[in-house]
Amino acid sequence: MHDRDPRMMSRRRLLLGAGIGAGALLTGCTSNTRALVSGFAPSPMTAFGGVDPQYVSMYGPMEDDGHLIPAINLRRVNPIYYRQEVADPTGERPGTVVVDTAAKFAFVVMPGGRAMRYGVGVGREGFGWSGRANVQWKRRWPTWTPPREMIERKPDLEPYANGMEGGIMNPLGARALYLFQNGRDTLYRLHGSPEYWTIGTADSSGCVRFMNQDIVDLYDRVPTGSPVIVTQGVVA
Repeated sequence: MHDRDPRMMSRRRLLLGAGIGAGALLTGCTSNTRALVSGFAPSPMTAFGGVDPQYVSMYGPMEDDGHLIPAINLRRVNPIYYRQEVADPTGERPGTVVVDTAAKFAFVVMPGGRAMRYGVGVGREGFGWSGRANVQWKRRWPTWTPPREMIERKPDLEPYANGMEGGIMNPLGARALYLFQNGRDTLYRLHGSPEYWTIGTADSSGCVRFMNQDIVDLYDRVPTGSPVIVTQGVVA
């Protein structure tokens, strides 16, 4: 999903000329279903209803810029996708963001051979993008403007043709990081999502979705200009 400015049409022509796939041009970064994530082992039992208390706190409600981010119902998210510090599997330099679309993980590489790992949702087959890019800019509670192609597929989005104001139900969530490649907009975003139960799935129209609590954490760790690598198969 992405918001557009008056330069978007010229960017689209540039991207086509540069060989960026047509699937990337049609992205809207919305999810397709509201399916319950299932088929995983529960986390160790504790006094907090089966979820480790550190995660209850990590994914609790947050007040942010006048918006209340609700607590995550962790029973609807596979525990392997909870945020955690791990040994760095990427070999990239500190400060690099690496998205493994196959494993549904994103990593921020830290010094000392460590990385912060997040669970993500990724694009459906045919809408995905991969490559190297940079965070050109970042936005808090961004406006979402569905592309015309998405409105044609989903006419109920017509009221948002000029943009949906940032808020808790906005498909871009609490934060968005905009990826550019060689100075050109890839139309690919790292962003939050109110549909946290889709984390770990391939259900969006191309972009990388995080739980809102996680995208806030990522946003604070990743400055503008940071390198981003989107690939399939970082984790063995």
